[in-house]
Amino acid sequence: MELTRTSLRARLNALYYGNDRTARRFRYGLVVFDVATITLFIVSSFVGEAAWIIPVDFAVGLLLILETASRLIAAPNRRKQMLSIATAADLVVIVSLLAPAFVENLGFLRIARALRVLRSYHLLRDLRQDSAWFRLNEDVIQRTVNLFVFIFIVTSVVYVTQHGSNPHIETYMDALYFTMTTLTTTGFGDITLQGNLGRFIAVLIMVVGVSLFLRLLQAVFRPHKVSFECTDCGLLVHDADAVHCKHCGKVLRIPTEGLV
Repeated sequence: MELTRTSLRARLNALYYGNDRTARRFRYGLVVFDVATITLFIVSSFVGEAAWIIPVDFAVGLLLILETASRLIAAPNRRKQMLSIATAADLVVIVSLLAPAFVENLGFLRIARALRVLRSYHLLRDLRQDSAWFRLNEDVIQRTVNLFVFIFIVTSVVYVTQHGSNPHIETYMDALYFTMTTLTTTGFGDITLQGNLGRFIAVLIMVVGVSLFLRLLQAVFRPHKVSFECTDCGLLVHDADAVHCKHCGKVLRIPTEGLV
């Protein structure tokens, strides 16, 4: 039994932390699964109380339990893995998927899974090895992901607090519309948040969300740094228009389209 347990842990460790093609494909597959759970959350907001939602949620929840347990078994330091943000996000998502059978639907919490996209299972390392384009644009890609995750989380908060009590917010798209008009300071006024909680959330979005949104947007479209490793000193980040490495002075050949 002990030998079987050790063998299972070794196999899982190879999948989660290995560097061969099978391990990388496995980790890419997990990211696809993460994106699928987010997509399921958004789709479910449009179909209301459809009969297929709870069985599908249960199936996804069981898969997440299996995957989370596998990751804990494979982890070199189980205590550290148990206390990690990724594990906490998984537990929140699992509760949100299984809870509807017992209490009010907590499906909006599934969006917490988005926090792991491009940050889990050594995915960044895999992308750096497999894609020269990713290595060159890594900062912009990560900032873009951060921007979308931020928008999804804010929209999810609006949706779950207003759905069922605000006739103007019936689907996730309604919440997304309100969120974007607020974050971009357009403010058409055709959709407003109701109740004291709604007004408080609106104030937070206007005071905190708008500033964060603008900073993330600027980081995406006006990046100040690019990722390019200096072959002499190993410095990884340089100014977009750098000709020489600021640490060792080596001439750099950073690929550019001439638009910086």
